[in-house]
Amino acid sequence: MSDETEGGGESTLTVVLAGGVNLAIAVLKLVAGIITGSGAMLSEAAHSVADTITEVLLLTALKRSERPADRRHPFGYGKERYFWSLLAAVSIFASGAVFALYEGFTTVFGEGAEQTKPIVGYIVLGLAFAMESVSWAQAVRQVRRDAKAEQRPFFAYLRMIDDPAPKTVLFEDSAALIGLLLAFAGIGLHQLTGSDVWDGLASILIGVLLACVAYLLGSTNRGLLVGRQADPRLVRGIRDHLGAAPEIDALVDLQTMLMGTDHVLVCARVDFDDALGASDLEHACVRLADELSERFPDVSEVFIEPVPRTDPKLRATVLARYGLPPRPNQ
Repeated sequence: MSDETEGGGESTLTVVLAGGVNLAIAVLKLVAGIITGSGAMLSEAAHSVADTITEVLLLTALKRSERPADRRHPFGYGKERYFWSLLAAVSIFASGAVFALYEGFTTVFGEGAEQTKPIVGYIVLGLAFAMESVSWAQAVRQVRRDAKAEQRPFFAYLRMIDDPAPKTVLFEDSAALIGLLLAFAGIGLHQLTGSDVWDGLASILIGVLLACVAYLLGSTNRGLLVGRQADPRLVRGIRDHLGAAPEIDALVDLQTMLMGTDHVLVCARVDFDDALGASDLEHACVRLADELSERFPDVSEVFIEPVPRTDPKLRATVLARYGLPPRPNQ
């Protein structure tokens, strides 16, 4: 089994587990919110509903992004994963954050509501915390395993990850655990003081928390959709490999873009040895493309363009993009 297949299966397991847990928790929280009259508990129910919708969108992303390339989409459907993950971030904000903020402000500035049977809320929150911990542990386990495979620190890998599924689940589950603690505090302080302001404040904090998570995930997927450069270590490896080729006098320009999870597009402009003939150039381009794909499994498409390093228009283009003029073998 390939690394890509294993990674896809692990992501699917993480998402399915999170979705099942969130659906069960949403029902528990809703029942508890109705029984206790707690705004914080109802906000947490909306939080879990948003998370469940998120998992459905992530499963859609995983399924649709695996479709093979065709005539209309010659580079495949890898970026579908980023699109549906972006919708998942919007769902977290629209379904969870907005409702929690509304519930919180209504509780704080509206008529006071009497709290009933807070023990039910405590029990449900405890069960939810235990269940969310299972999903959270799976997400952490996957990210740690992937980070170790790429020999990166946990948080450094999380910043560079090109698969939004485990990152989304990790962020939303972390927010869920924090939200449960906030709801517990809101119910507890309401019971101790008799004031539902604490319950409303907990709802507001839950809404702010969800809005922050939605923004972070939305920003990540926006960058991936726009077209982010590949991992800098991969870029350096490609640059060094091409620069060491005997047929190449200078690597003039190198562009990479993530076309999906574990799919990288490489566009290289190189100054070949002037002594090479047309047939030599053709065979060199084919050989180098094969070598890059074999050495770097994430590289799925390679385009090599022969150019003169002294071309003034090309130099101006590279200078405008990077702020530095191209140098030989770089």
